[in-house]
Amino acid sequence: MGVPYLLIAAGGTGGHMFPAQALAEAMLNKGWRVRLSTDARGARYTGGFPHTTEIVQVSSATFARGGLAAKAMAGPKIAGGVAGMAFQMLRDRPDVVVGFGGYPSIPALGAATMLGLPRMIHEQNGVLGRVNQVFATRVARVACGVWPTDLPDGADGIHTGNPVRAAVLDRAAAGYIPPGDYPMSVLVMGGSQGARVLSDVVPGAIAALPADLRRHIRVAHQARDEDNDRVTAFYEQHGILADVQPFFQDVPRRMSEAQLVISRSGASSVADISVIGRPSILVPFAAAAGDHQTANARGLVQAGAAIMIPENALDVSALTAQITAVLTNPEAAQKMAHAALSVGAPDATERLTALVEELAQKETT
Repeated sequence: MGVPYLLIAAGGTGGHMFPAQALAEAMLNKGWRVRLSTDARGARYTGGFPHTTEIVQVSSATFARGGLAAKAMAGPKIAGGVAGMAFQMLRDRPDVVVGFGGYPSIPALGAATMLGLPRMIHEQNGVLGRVNQVFATRVARVACGVWPTDLPDGADGIHTGNPVRAAVLDRAAAGYIPPGDYPMSVLVMGGSQGARVLSDVVPGAIAALPADLRRHIRVAHQARDEDNDRVTAFYEQHGILADVQPFFQDVPRRMSEAQLVISRSGASSVADISVIGRPSILVPFAAAAGDHQTANARGLVQAGAAIMIPENALDVSALTAQITAVLTNPEAAQKMAHAALSVGAPDATERLTALVEELAQKETT
């Protein structure tokens, strides 16, 4: 019996590519041969993949962007990609095919479906992306990054969690210091698209805290470049110690030291919060496709680990009230931290590898 072969198919965003990279690393360590199928945009994210990963670019397209001519050509381009991938698979048969979403995953998943090969998909968000919606009932398993995930009837979903970086795993279940009469850290995070509203509202909400609470607050605030100066100036004008930067290289350390996290609810942020275990106030990005950030937040909220404020309800008074509620109740904050850990999946990569091996074993028996 030869070396088992895993084909990973992933689209052109970090959200798809980073968990794909984690699976590639794990399966290579287990002695598998791994090939990544992506497009030119996805290839930009392959620098972190192990050098032993075979990387192939496929023909694919999206119906969501471009003019009428581009959209008209998308179907034939995708069909050509599926046909080309099927021909490759007939010559070099994968033992398992795993899709991580995005249009570039269509050729591999389409060809594997046509040829009846063992296959599964991983969905990072609480709402399936467009491509994963198509294949959810055509694969053996849907590995879900957050739980619960909205799945169509007939889809076999299992909660694996989203793989997190090694730096996050190093801080997994880090001891939580509940709020008290001493310096407290508040970490504010927003994705590049969704950071503006947090920069508009969070500084004012912290400035409006009762004086005896506010004097203990230390803020680490991620703000877009264009908002950096005004956010920094606001905190300084109100006597609030704040470190404002466009990007923190040491988010895991800052999160582990925080008494409270205020964040958008992107899949990776939710995974980090739940693996490290911190109370959070989550503001889902209203423009996220399918409102998937609200779905991402649902597990933490239902566990009692997070407070969710819809973007259209976010204002200074509402946020001030929720910050006060967490930071003036040490016992409740401690319970939130513990509840966050109950939702986390620090072993997400191991769960994914187990599913891959299970599919391969079924094929050989």
